[in-house]
Amino acid sequence: MHMKNILIIEDEEKVSGVLKAYLEKEGYTVHCTTKGLEGIQLFKKIEFKLVILDLMLPDLSGEEVCKIIRETSDVHIFMLTAKGTLTDRIDGLNIGADEYLVKPFSPRELTARVNALFRRLITASDSSILSFDNNMLIIDYEKRMVKLNNKEITFTPNEFDILYALAVNKGIVLTREQLIDKVFGVDFEGFDRTIDVHIKNIRKKLEEDTRKPRYIITVMRVGYKFGGEN
Repeated sequence: MHMKNILIIEDEEKVSGVLKAYLEKEGYTVHCTTKGLEGIQLFKKIEFKLVILDLMLPDLSGEEVCKIIRETSDVHIFMLTAKGTLTDRIDGLNIGADEYLVKPFSPRELTARVNALFRRLITASDSSILSFDNNMLIIDYEKRMVKLNNKEITFTPNEFDILYALAVNKGIVLTREQLIDKVFGVDFEGFDRTIDVHIKNIRKKLEEDTRKPRYIITVMRVGYKFGGEN
C-alpha cells in the first residue's frame, strides 16, 4: 500500500539498515539507496509518502536532491545531517525540508516522528474548501492545493498545514505553540524558530508585499493570524 511507502537516501548502509528494521517493524514499506541520483529515479517510479534524506551523499548533495524532488512533489522530507547549527536547520527548511534530525540520533526518536507524521496523514480527512477575497485565494484541503489569482502555488506539506490552520481560524490569533500542536503534533521536539521560518516562506509565495502582508499577519509578542476576507 503506497500510503506506507518510505524512501531512505543514506550513504551509510548501517544507518539505513537500522532505520529500515525499525520502520518495517511498524508496518512501513521501506526502500533504501545510497546515492542521490538513484533515489531520484526511485522516487519517480514509486509513490512515496515520506523521504528520509541524508545531506552527505557520494554523488549529489542532499540539498540538491531535495530541490529536485521539490520541483515536482510536496512529499514530506526528513533531513538527516551532522550539521546541527541553527543556520543549518533554517537553511534546510528553506530549501523544502519538513523536519531536520541531527546525527547521531536515536532510531526510536525518528520512528516516533514518522509515526506522528503518518497519524496526521491518516486523520487528515477534512475536505473543506476555503475561499477569500472573491475567490482570489482558494485553499482546498482535500486536494492540498492553493490557488492565488487562478494560479496554483506550490507549498511544502508543513507550509500548507500552517496556512490552512491559520485560514480555517481566520481572525483568531494563534501562538507558535498552538500552530506547532496543530501542524506537528504535541510530541514535536523541534526548535522555536521552525514556525517563523515557515511563515516567512509562506509569505514569499503568497504576499504581494511581504513587508505589508495581507494574509499572514504578525501579532507582536503573541503569534500570527489570517487576514483574508471571506
